[in-house]
Amino acid sequence: MSSINLFSPLRSRLQSSTENAKNLLVLYVVLTYSLKGWRHVRARGLRNTVGEMYKWAAQQVVLLALRMPSMRQKVEVEMGRAKAMIQEQLVPQGEDVVRHLALPQESKSLEWILEEMDKMDTEGKSHTDYKEGKLSGAVYHGGEDMEEIIVAAFSKYCVSNPLHPDVFPAIRKMEAEVVAMCLRMYNHPDGAGATTSGGTESIIMACKTHRDWARVVKGITQPEMIIPASAHAAFDKASAYFKIKLHTIPVDPTTRKVDIKRVARAINANTIMVVGSAINFPDGCQDDIVALGKLAKKHNIGLHVDCCLGSFIMPFLEKAGFPVEPFDFRVEGVTSISCDTHKYGFAPKGSSVVMYRSKELRQHQYYVNPEWAGGLYASPGFSGSRPGALIAGAWAVMQHMGEEGYIASCRDIVGAAKLIESRIKSEIPELYILGKPPASVVAFGSRRPNVSVLEVGDKMAKKGWHLNAIQNPSAVHIACTRLTIPVVDTLISDLKESIKEARGSPPGAGNMVAVYGLGQSSAVGPQMVGTLASAFLDALYQA
Repeated sequence: MSSINLFSPLRSRLQSSTENAKNLLVLYVVLTYSLKGWRHVRARGLRNTVGEMYKWAAQQVVLLALRMPSMRQKVEVEMGRAKAMIQEQLVPQGEDVVRHLALPQESKSLEWILEEMDKMDTEGKSHTDYKEGKLSGAVYHGGEDMEEIIVAAFSKYCVSNPLHPDVFPAIRKMEAEVVAMCLRMYNHPDGAGATTSGGTESIIMACKTHRDWARVVKGITQPEMIIPASAHAAFDKASAYFKIKLHTIPVDPTTRKVDIKRVARAINANTIMVVGSAINFPDGCQDDIVALGKLAKKHNIGLHVDCCLGSFIMPFLEKAGFPVEPFDFRVEGVTSISCDTHKYGFAPKGSSVVMYRSKELRQHQYYVNPEWAGGLYASPGFSGSRPGALIAGAWAVMQHMGEEGYIASCRDIVGAAKLIESRIKSEIPELYILGKPPASVVAFGSRRPNVSVLEVGDKMAKKGWHLNAIQNPSAVHIACTRLTIPVVDTLISDLKESIKEARGSPPGAGNMVAVYGLGQSSAVGPQMVGTLASAFLDALYQA
């Protein structure tokens, strides 16, 4: 009995300490999740947060209903038809189609290879002649003389690889010079940069760089970034890849600029960067980069300006005689910019540049492994080996065009976009222009409830046009290129005719109406569209 009495106070103190520890742990968890919840609501707003919760609940109800055998069978049949249609459109059909599914037993001649390539261009669906100019972006054609220069650069450096600068010193030099020229274009010759495989990689690398910078410099282990609703999907991809929480801020319905007050409200201790576009992809408008820069500087966070689409247009607007708002490194607070040399720079596809305000910031983009069994390994971006021929092509094109060439190109392309904008405003009352696009993109929506702009887009497709459908709001856009310049009259004429055909008619079976109509059909509409998108990607690899 005496021993029990001896240990009783100790046991009591241990139980008390355990209870206190449990209480502290519970309090910590409650406070942590309360803080996260408060930051989420502050960034999204109460109305949007409630809307997100309602949408989630509606999705669960619909998904539960779709578990019923009859409903599930109906959906599977319809999705099966849609997938079959996608495959039929992309994969050549017919007994006359020759499929190369295994290595040939013997070597094929160059003549045979070229002949077979010509056959592939005409198999099944007719090949699009991009030189007709009836497409939005996609082919940023600099002319036949430019093709000759690119092919010559490819021929000279077709086996080169920047991974081995000691073996290919000319490619190393050209890559450094491409970056230097872009930095000078964006008014920061003392900055730093790197080439990438395209705008998506440039954006993803910028996000990775700011994430790692914030971890080292600010101790942020749960990173968040803030983007406009009009920002490129590459930022969403970076969020998914690098586990960066994403806050998407609405844009003003009239100006199409991101709501600066909402951006400011969304910034918290975990924010690593904010984003602005100059110009954005959906409607070609520009965010208020100066206001975003002030926020970034105030909170000591990054500001990435996405100029992938603006590329070699935005830096030359003023010299070409067009108004432009500040957007480059002259704006305080801008820490990185992405620029696609393969768009209006006319470099071969697979060429982009990401730029940083300092070499110290660029250090956080690198991957370095000093302990790998194969030796010291270091690379500036995702890729190890890279095609030096693309770098040579970009360098050659930039030398060929020169500043005067790019100014003239900017003047012609933006002039065509401004003409399309003014003619839609003056001649087509059924349509309206989204925002005030400063550069090469013109997006238009419908003013009339009896005219579906997506239906108009599908009617335009039947006339040979390849335009882009966008959503929230529903609209169609054209990214003008040099190929657009001679076909402005045709575009306006076909638009007028397509509106007549679409007015009051029931929605057809065109791609724009089918895909974007499905996306807005129910709470699980976006998931169904995602399933079709996956089917589209599967079809790309269907031999």
